[in-house]
Amino acid sequence: MALLSTVLGFSFFGLASRFGQLAIQKRNLMDNLAGHAIAMGAFGYVGYWAHRYEVRTNELITWKRMEMAEAQAKAEAAKAAKAQAEAA
Repeated sequence: MALLSTVLGFSFFGLASRFGQLAIQKRNLMDNLAGHAIAMGAFGYVGYWAHRYEVRTNELITWKRMEMAEAQAKAEAAKAAKAQAEAA
């Protein structure tokens, strides 16, 4: 659902930017409907790319957090072993 909403959101932003472009040029908003489709498709693709980037970034952050937790656990275990060796 997040992918669909991201792609649709970017697509409608592309449509709005196309309407803005035509309004600045004072042209008919329904002129050349293929241009609307191209703008929506291009912005939709950017939305798809942004979603994939977000998913990949979250995966990398999760992986790095797990890696850091493992390193911290090893450090604490080594510290406990050293403290136990000194106490004995």
